[in-house]
Amino acid sequence: MNFIAMDFETANHQPHSACSLAMVMVRNSQIVGEYYTLIQPETPFFWRNIQIHGIHPEDVADAPKFPEVWQQISQYYNLNSLIVAHNAGFDTGVLAGCLDYYHLEKPNYLSLCTVRTSRKLYPEFPNHKLNTVCQQLDIPLEHHHDALEDSRACAKILLHQEEHFGTAPLKKLVLVK
Repeated sequence: MNFIAMDFETANHQPHSACSLAMVMVRNSQIVGEYYTLIQPETPFFWRNIQIHGIHPEDVADAPKFPEVWQQISQYYNLNSLIVAHNAGFDTGVLAGCLDYYHLEKPNYLSLCTVRTSRKLYPEFPNHKLNTVCQQLDIPLEHHHDALEDSRACAKILLHQEEHFGTAPLKKLVLVK
């Protein structure tokens, strides 16, 4: 499988409030690269979000704004790209929110949600949250809500699913964004 696992953390409830982004690149079913950046959102932080991910306004004071980050990563988002996230609706929504906020052109790409694949392939799990799925599959996840660690875990979940179920049931859940 070839895909990119992506995870955003946000400063608040607004979809354009990305404050960190991680991507884990997978080629031929092997993790071959990682990308992580803090992002300076142009919106205030909400205390609950800080409590969840531990990123404070002072941590992102010198970080690039989303348009600078997009210049570095936009090449990965095209119709030949499979972008994977755990709760992909949230992460693709943050991406779309940032693109809208900065008036950047939205790309078309393929998307797959490991919450959906986990619900389909592991209906017996007590729930399908990232930490639960990782625990059930014995995938390390020590710092949940660290974007890079969450992206790695997401990639490993999909690789585990490919290894145990093949790609056929996964392909049925791919969406075009």
